Amino acid sequence: MRITVIVLDGVGIGELPDAALYGDAGSDTLGNTCESMGGLELPNLERLGLGCIGPLRGVKAVAEPAACYGKMAEKSPGKDSTSGHWELMGLVLDRPFPTYPDGFPEVLVREFEARTGRRAIGNMPYSGTEILRVLGDEHIKTGSLILYTSADSVFQLAAHESLVPVDELYEYCRIARELLVGEHGVARVIARPFEGESGSYRRTARRKDFSLPPFDDTILDALVRHGAGVLAIGKVADLFAGRGFTREIRAKSNDEGMKALAAVGGAEERFVLANLGDFDTLWGHRNDTEAFARGLEEFDRWLGPFLNGLSTDDVLFVTSDHGCDPTTPSTDHSREYVPLLVYGRRLRGGVNLGLRESFADVGATIARLMKIEGTGEGKSFAEEISFDTTQRFA
Repeated sequence: MRITVIVLDGVGIGELPDAALYGDAGSDTLGNTCESMGGLELPNLERLGLGCIGPLRGVKAVAEPAACYGKMAEKSPGKDSTSGHWELMGLVLDRPFPTYPDGFPEVLVREFEARTGRRAIGNMPYSGTEILRVLGDEHIKTGSLILYTSADSVFQLAAHESLVPVDELYEYCRIARELLVGEHGVARVIARPFEGESGSYRRTARRKDFSLPPFDDTILDALVRHGAGVLAIGKVADLFAGRGFTREIRAKSNDEGMKALAAVGGAEERFVLANLGDFDTLWGHRNDTEAFARGLEEFDRWLGPFLNGLSTDDVLFVTSDHGCDPTTPSTDHSREYVPLLVYGRRLRGGVNLGLRESFADVGATIARLMKIEGTGEGKSFAEEISFDTTQRFA
C-alpha cells in the first residue's frame, strides 16, 4: 500500500463557527470561487464526491461518489499552514502561534540587526507584493532588509537577489529563527527573494520557509520509525523543519508538484505528503479569483489520469490546511473547514464521513491503514471505509 495525501493549500470549504473572531465571517474559498465564476468544471472531483460535501455551483452532488467524503474543522487555534499541516499529521496546538499586527518588538529587531549587520526596514503587516512597491527602492539604495509580517504567524525577509545572494538571505533567516523562540516563537521565518527593476519588482521561486520544529512526534515520525519511507513534495518538509521525511522533492509550483506526484510510480516510499501551494501563494493572497478557479480546473484535469494510475492497494487523500478566499477583501488566510476526499480501488465509495472534529483524524486513519502504532490526537475512520474490491474509478 502507498498512501498519498495531497494538500490543496488554502482551499477551504466554508467558515468555521469561530471565523468571525479571526475576521473571516463569510469566507468560503471553494463555494465563493465557484459562485463568482458562474460554476466550475471539476468532473473528476465531482465524481469523487466533492459536490456532496456542500453546495458548489457547477459541481453536482452525485448519487454514487467514488470516494469517501466529508469536511474537517481545525481544532488548533489559528489558520496557519504550519498548524494546519501539523494537525493533519496528528499534532494539535493548544494555543496559537504569536502574531504581530503592530510589527515585531523593537528590542527583537535591534538584536536581529546586530547579529546580521544589516538594518531592517518596514516591520509592519503588509501584502508581500505591495511592500516591494513601497520599500523596494529604499532596499536597493540602502541595502537594508525588508522585514514584514501578515495576519499569520510569520517573520518575512525580502531582498533583491542581485544585492543579497539567496544563500545569504537564507542565513539571515536562520539567524532570525534562532531568535524567534519562546514567547516570540513564530510559526515560520520566510525568505522572500525578489528580482526586477523599480516599478516592476517580482518575487522569485526561491522562497524558503524556516519553521519551528514540531513540539512532539507526528505520524510522519512514526512512519519513518517503522521503515515506511516518507516523501515530501512541495514546501511540506519546511513546515515540519525537515523532520519525518526520508526524501524531498522541492516542487516550486502546482505544475511541478503534480508532475512529481505523477512520476512517483515505483518509488520505494510508502507515504507521500504533497502540498500544491499556488492556490494560496499566487492566487488566494492576491485575490485573483479567476486564476484560482483556473488552478482548480487544471488540478481536476490532472487528477483523472492520476487516479487511473493508482495501483489496487493505493489510497489517496485530497484535503487542505486552511482557507484563503480570493473573493473577500482580505488577502490573508481564512478560518475555514477543509474538504476531505479519500479514494482507493479497494475502499468503499460513497461513505459520508460527515463533519470531523479535527484534521488529526487524517493522521489517525493513516496510522490504522498502515498498521502502525499511531501518534498524537485524532479519531480514525479507517473502519468506516472498509475494503471493497469491486470499487473502481470509472
